[in-house]
Amino acid sequence: MKIERPRGTRDFLPDEMEKRRVIERIMRETAESYGYREINTPTFEHLNLFTIKSGEEIVQEIYAFKDKGGRDLALRPELTAPVMRMFVNECSVMPRPLRFYYFSNCFRYENPQKGRYREFWQFGVELIGSDSYLADLEVIVLACNIMKNLNLNFTLNIGHVGLLRKLLQDVDEARYYKIMRMIDKNDIEGLEKYLSSERLEGYFDPIKDLIGLKGGTEVINSAKEIIPDFDFSYLENLCKGLEKLEIEYNLDFSIVRGLDYYTGVVFEAFAKKGLGAQNQICGGGSYRLTHLFGGGDVPSTGFALGFDRIAEICKMKADAAKSILVAYTAGMELEALKISERLRKSGKTVLSDVMERSLKKQLSFANTVGAKYAVIVAENEFKDGKVILRDLEEGEQIIVNIGDLLKYFDKE
Repeated sequence: MKIERPRGTRDFLPDEMEKRRVIERIMRETAESYGYREINTPTFEHLNLFTIKSGEEIVQEIYAFKDKGGRDLALRPELTAPVMRMFVNECSVMPRPLRFYYFSNCFRYENPQKGRYREFWQFGVELIGSDSYLADLEVIVLACNIMKNLNLNFTLNIGHVGLLRKLLQDVDEARYYKIMRMIDKNDIEGLEKYLSSERLEGYFDPIKDLIGLKGGTEVINSAKEIIPDFDFSYLENLCKGLEKLEIEYNLDFSIVRGLDYYTGVVFEAFAKKGLGAQNQICGGGSYRLTHLFGGGDVPSTGFALGFDRIAEICKMKADAAKSILVAYTAGMELEALKISERLRKSGKTVLSDVMERSLKKQLSFANTVGAKYAVIVAENEFKDGKVILRDLEEGEQIIVNIGDLLKYFDKE
């Protein structure tokens, strides 16, 4: 019986995995250059970690289950809540700010399509403990530099959910979140009908005017006219910092990020080509979550990169390893294995024949897998402490002392 992989999941063959590891390495090295250190959290958590803020309706969108003890658990649909839970449990007395990064798989029960899977990978960072605009500035610049180091062509949009929070400060929490979700889905017609049905018609025009503001720093002046009692200095300082650091961006006050825990600056990055409608590759912002998990009110900011979408459009390629096949004539297989081990210990990528094939077939296999060299262990040469070294790309070969093999490869 042939068993297919579960819907919404993928198998990755060696070429794809090598490419993904190159992308992952660049992400890690860039984050570490800013002083971020890697963390990890459990693949599954208690269900209420995710429902405590997003509500019970999120259960329909995630992999939730009961374990054999009857406990309600869920495969993690994202990493921010688990990281904040970890912070409250393990890190609350550590010196601040804390700089963490992670690379892990997540799970969501949704309709699979291009760029959206039920199992997917996220690379993200969290900067915990600072409420300065400098924290948002660092995180945004880090996200941009990761994408630049991957040679991605993207646009960066920045908003501030505090503007809508201020505008809707007199609206109760349930209706506020309903309004925010409609804005996140760009359902303007539905928003107008909802506000009318709730006798909140007076909010429609200022909301529509505010979320329609998109462009450079000039739109801040327009926003000041809509919400004159809001303090825009934080956003203005952030914009100055981005310009000083030569980060290209657009302001877009319609960004609310779809997650209820964001409180201030939010941002999103979109690939300019290659992904169609599912082209968002990065999202983040500032938030406060720790108080929900038994901690104090700690400011945080972070982002997550959609690793799978980035892997689809990233042109990075794994460096082709100059692999070596150590072949042998009949009866010389153990001597060949010993030479193979010596080369591996020096850091070389070495293939050994384990099929007991003829020398001709061994060399044919070397060409098939793209090996750069073949070291041929033949009885006559081996008696004199020598082996045959063949350059499979150039078709040339020489006889070398076994002791000189490493010296020869080290020249490459």
